[in-house]
Amino acid sequence: QVQLAESGGGLVQAGGSLRLSCVASVRTFNLYAVGWFRQASGKEREFVANIDWSGADTNYADSVKGRFSISRDNTKRTVFLQMNNLKPEDTAVYSCAIQTSAGTWRSWGPGTQVTVSS
Repeated sequence: QVQLAESGGGLVQAGGSLRLSCVASVRTFNLYAVGWFRQASGKEREFVANIDWSGADTNYADSVKGRFSISRDNTKRTVFLQMNNLKPEDTAVYSCAIQTSAGTWRSWGPGTQVTVSS
């Protein structure tokens, strides 16, 4: 059973940067695609970015393209989300999950809070 833990969130001014980490408990994490999602207060969870098992294929939500970058280091069982030029509308709890063969997401981490002040 893969367990995930996010870190790196915090309070930052608009235009600033943060780097989130998603660390897995087991090495089998390296076999899975991983996604980052966010949920703002009072809103539904939304997709942010994902990366395949090798790191060669990535996808982004339109709202973060050109500002966020997803990467992974399988030797450290970690997926990163580099967030630049942050905006107040990026404020949310950010969570990571692994993708099953059926295309669904599971093993959600507890999340890390990102707050961007204007």
